[in-house]
Amino acid sequence: MIASTSSVALDVQRIRADFPILQREVKGKRLVYLDNAASSQKPIQVLDAMDRYYRETHANVHRGVHTLSEEATTAYEGARAKVSNFIGACCPKEVIWTRNATEAINLVAYSWGRSHLKQGDRVLLTEMEHHANLVPWQILAAEKGVELDFVRVADNGALILDDLPKLLTPKTKLFGFSAASNVLGTLNPVKELTQAAHKVGALVLLDACQAVPHMPFDVQDLDIDFAAFSGHKMLGPTGSGVLWGRREILNAMPPFMGGGDMIREVKLRQSKWNELPWKFEAGTPAIAEAIGLGAAVDYLSSLGMENVYAAEHELVTYAMEQIQDIEGLKILGPRDRRTGLVSFILGNVHPHDIAAALDSLGIAIRAGHHCAQPLHERFGVPATARASFYIYNTRDEVDVLVSGLRKVAEYFSF
Repeated sequence: MIASTSSVALDVQRIRADFPILQREVKGKRLVYLDNAASSQKPIQVLDAMDRYYRETHANVHRGVHTLSEEATTAYEGARAKVSNFIGACCPKEVIWTRNATEAINLVAYSWGRSHLKQGDRVLLTEMEHHANLVPWQILAAEKGVELDFVRVADNGALILDDLPKLLTPKTKLFGFSAASNVLGTLNPVKELTQAAHKVGALVLLDACQAVPHMPFDVQDLDIDFAAFSGHKMLGPTGSGVLWGRREILNAMPPFMGGGDMIREVKLRQSKWNELPWKFEAGTPAIAEAIGLGAAVDYLSSLGMENVYAAEHELVTYAMEQIQDIEGLKILGPRDRRTGLVSFILGNVHPHDIAAALDSLGIAIRAGHHCAQPLHERFGVPATARASFYIYNTRDEVDVLVSGLRKVAEYFSF
């Protein structure tokens, strides 16, 4: 999943020219956008692809024989094929369109979970999970009597793998975990965790939101069973997400929602379901959003994901070196084997105050619990500030961030 950091550097200035929003000012300052773990900005290629669909080929997909419908269907299904190839799926039918990763994980919990889990079965998660990979399983546990177990997180931000032998038992039916933490930046050993789960017959659901946009990713090489990720974190539009699953598992799952397009035949009292992937895609889909995500995949593919990872690794390493000397600042998570984000606390200054102060300087970061309250409780803090980097960020922007943090520290003089 992780490439060498010796790849050819990205031409960041050329990349920045593709992102119109980076030219705007905030509070009279040039925007420094460092909230990419929440949502990335969109290049003109993605905006143009969606605009072109609405201007030239808008029609519903799959249901018409006229030219516009056929063109829309070709573009829509073409985007699915691009995503399939991007993540190493064996075929496009394994790629299910969802609104986001949250919906993708809920699809697994509601469809696979409700049809395969019974009282006494166990689902293993980790303390570092996003709420999207916690709450659906809590609901299922309350409804079905399923028991939840958790892999603990060490002080350095890594999972405590010594716990696995006692947590993974024949009663464990699914192990759901993040490829990378959206708070700590921790890159988890996906293959090792997957092998351990499969030894006891458990399926693996990977929250890949912080992995697919940032590094080479191959579902077959990882040997996982499900993967969920969001398009808006990888240059695509909001309202676009993906559930990938092994075809044989998806075929055995009942539909998630009922309605048009997910059916093969409908009678008054019974219906027959459509084949994959449409069995899980009821109603008129987010056509423009899928096409936009396809364009985002084209853009990232043209850069090379090895290069994307290498550039982010270099930038986050530089950022950590620069900010660690700020008085009172503490970084959460590992110092190596991490993604391109840094979460931190600064003395007794509330992260919201840090973010507001930086916003006055045109710097956009995240502040809060990042939809990971249990993880923050684990580290004894209610919230953190988070700067997260992507393909269009520069060392100069890191320097602006560092300068801003020094001003915050001086102002609050804790």
